[in-house]
Parts: sequence; C-alpha cells; structure tokens
Amino acid sequence: MTIDKFSIEEAGSHIERIIDEISSAVITDRSFLEVIITGLLARGHVLVEDVPGTGKTLTAIALADAFGLEYNRIQFTPDLLPSDITGTHIFDEQTGEFSFQQGPLFANVVLADEINRAPPKTQSALLEAMDEQQVTVGGDRYPLPEPFFVIATQNPVEQEGTFSLPEAQQDRFILKTSIGYPSREGELELINRRSNRQLTTPEVDAVINPDQVVTLRQTPEYVLSSSPLSVLKRRFSHNRYDFLMCPLNISKVNISCRLIQ
Repeated sequence: MTIDKFSIEEAGSHIERIIDEISSAVITDRSFLEVIITGLLARGHVLVEDVPGTGKTLTAIALADAFGLEYNRIQFTPDLLPSDITGTHIFDEQTGEFSFQQGPLFANVVLADEINRAPPKTQSALLEAMDEQQVTVGGDRYPLPEPFFVIATQNPVEQEGTFSLPEAQQDRFILKTSIGYPSREGELELINRRSNRQLTTPEVDAVINPDQVVTLRQTPEYVLSSSPLSVLKRRFSHNRYDFLMCPLNISKVNISCRLIQ
C-alpha cells in the first residue's frame, strides 16, 4: 500500500536509518552521504569528482539497496554509443516485428562511471534522460522508472582520452561533491570490517521500499523555508562547486537538507 504523505518527523527518521545503514557498508564522512541523499530527495542528480578507489561505486550500490531500488552501472568509454545506454530496437524473427530492448538507463539508481570518458553524443543522451526522465529511440519516447537518480563520476586527475563536461552540462547536476580518502581511523575500521565478514562486498538491507521513496521525495513540497540561501551556504560550505552559479531549485535542496539535519 502506497503512503500518501510522511510527516517531517517520519521522513527524518527514515533518512537517519538509511544513512546509518549505508554507513555500515561505506566508510566516509556522514556529510558526504547527506549530500548524495539530498540530491535524491531534491529530485536532482549528483556529480562526484574524485580519484578511483575511494568508494564511489560502493556508495551507489549501498544507496540503492538501502532505498530498496534497482541499480545499474554504466562504465563510460570512448567507444560507447547512445544506444548502448538508452537501448535499441531488436528484430524478432518469430513475430516479424521490432521490439524495444531497454538499456542500462532503465533503473532507479544509475552510476555513470567516468562520464567524461564518453564522447559528447553519448553524454547528451544521458543528460536528456536526466532532464526529461525519458529516452528517445527511433523517434519513440520511453519513460524511465520512478524514481530515477543518476550518480555520475569523473576523475579530476587523469584527463588523457577524456571529453570534459562543459559548464552547461555540469549545471544539469543539482550537486557536485567528492568523497575523499578515509582518515587513519577509517582505514583501520575498513580493515576490521573486512576481517569480520566472509563476503568481499558488504551487504546493505532495504530500509524502505520504492513506493515509500516516491512519497519521501514529496515531503519537501510540504515544508516552508524562509532562508534557503543561508542554509545552503552552511550545509555545503565544504564543497568546491559554486552553487550560486548553478540553475538549481534552491528551495528543494534547502528543504531536503532540513530533513536530514
């Protein structure tokens, strides 16, 4: 049964439990997880700029599991075509007709890994999906699942063989952040956790289901905010991205931040 509305207290409680569940798998600052979840609640997408090996993929997997959502990963490469991510029409010999075969974009949480390695044409196909929550193939439009959330990554150090995202394309992301390396205490905790489990990848239990996620994203619509800019500056002071230059819905980001305070 779908819940029509969460109270602020209920929404905050769910988010706290989700962050705790993700933290059981990912060793990172709580503020980083708050930024990622804020992007999801504000119905936007997040760009994570960091070097390999910091836990970006694990964060995306743990986020999807904790929210009870379907997850797909797309490894962007220079030879990746738009149809490789959106899907294509396949000819069925038995029926003599073409049918649409969905691409990896048809998931709730999509990790666009190293987005700057794909050519601009493929990047544009992803940005259309992010902006309109649909893909266009052969003149036909296909809606993407609800909710739809993209976590894109790019390596700020290695630029050889990459296609830098123009400023206008970066503005399609509602937030930009980085995870960074863990502290010494975090490294020791990482070793202790690995020694205490048999699996290479930690397991994360679902805290809520997809219907509740949709309801949770509606919660900011019922909250009034008097000073969104002051909250934004305080919450995201550690980020390098100039939010005042980004055409995002400031009120929704602010309200989403308040739910996780």
